[in-house]
Amino acid sequence: MVDVSNNEASPPGLPSTGRRAELIAFGIIAAFIWPVVAVSIVGGYGFAVWMSQLILGPPGPPPG
Repeated sequence: MVDVSNNEASPPGLPSTGRRAELIAFGIIAAFIWPVVAVSIVGGYGFAVWMSQLILGPPGPPPG
């Protein structure tokens, strides 16, 4: 088998570019994706409770 690994050091500008890209990706995830996921989960739960109350009736003892 032939060793194709490159033992040279990476250029000096490469790590900072990778770090900047990671920070941008983290910012997008933290500012846009996670809030949408959180609102979707809470909204989905509220919708499920609402639909179950429409089908099963409100919580509490039966009227009578």
